[in-house]
Amino acid sequence: MNRVIFILIAGLIFSCTPKVQKSEGSDVGKISATKKTEKAIDTVSKQVLTEFKIDGSVTGFPDGTIVEFLNGQTGATEIASVVQGGKFFFTGKMDRPDFKIILFNKQPPFITLFLDNSNVQITGDIAAIDKSKIEGSASHDVFNDYNTSLEPYQSVFNENLEYNPVLTAKAKELILNFVSRNTGSAITPLAIIKFNQIAEDFVKTEELFNQLTPEVKATPMGQYLAQQIAEGKINGPGTILADFAQPDTSGTSVSLSSLRGNYVLVDFWASWCGPCRQENPNLVAAFNKYKDKKFTVLGVSLDKTKQAWVDAIYMDGLTWTHISDLKGWQNAVAQQFQIFSIPQNFLLDPEGKVIGKNLRGAALERKLAKYLK
Repeated sequence: MNRVIFILIAGLIFSCTPKVQKSEGSDVGKISATKKTEKAIDTVSKQVLTEFKIDGSVTGFPDGTIVEFLNGQTGATEIASVVQGGKFFFTGKMDRPDFKIILFNKQPPFITLFLDNSNVQITGDIAAIDKSKIEGSASHDVFNDYNTSLEPYQSVFNENLEYNPVLTAKAKELILNFVSRNTGSAITPLAIIKFNQIAEDFVKTEELFNQLTPEVKATPMGQYLAQQIAEGKINGPGTILADFAQPDTSGTSVSLSSLRGNYVLVDFWASWCGPCRQENPNLVAAFNKYKDKKFTVLGVSLDKTKQAWVDAIYMDGLTWTHISDLKGWQNAVAQQFQIFSIPQNFLLDPEGKVIGKNLRGAALERKLAKYLK
């Protein structure tokens, strides 16, 4: 599985639309992961067709426009066709319901659908092809119903917006309700991925994954979720980050445990790392804003030259504690936590528990504002 393509596609599927939402209103218990969804899932379970047929009708595309039917996980082209008279057609067979992408002229935007063996009608226009109407796939109906249910809460998935505990709680409850009702749906791993995005709780995420049927766990989406859980349990949110110590710029050994009682951002960086240096102003802003609220930063440098390391600290105004063994990528702490790219970071609570990973810019500010009132 091409993980990069998969993440990109998943991100586009769940694109956030910032809105000002009221915290009052809809009763989560009444949100539509209900009769319509259950009926659609029942339709999926009774699916008797052995192949799919896609009948597309689009406006604005000239004859001869290339249309590709892509694998939702790998991004590979499975079928190619052309637009003729505003029409295009695809036929094939699905082993299981799964994501597919329909791409015009090899460039976005594109049509995303959750396809099963069914007769599907797609109606769209070049000006908003990603908003095309899709009918006939029961699996897509479930997916669309789920997304519609979650629409009032999309703001909680936007890391650039202020943390809203009321909306977040409602979104989590909605997803939990959906998962419990749909343990046999191929869409459910997506819901669990979204749950973990806002809950950052791999223990609970694994509990939800374990509720899935073996068939759903075996799907590409299920396998991807299992991989996320496995990786997340290694120094992921909810775990205690193991202690370590290295020399600071004066040669004095400083341990992580010596900073207990504070919220600590363990930041892996280097003077030679362009993205790290670009992120440093954000760290400086966060540090200056929250340093009087028991927040600090512990910089772990992957430098090899002490002078370059010290010069970068001075030039970027990084007035927190810095440590390094000056072994570059062989830095013992980086090896300990399997750091293979930088910048990377862990945000710890006063007990040393991980409450965030790889937080940058607005995402770091949002997380700190959540814990440091």
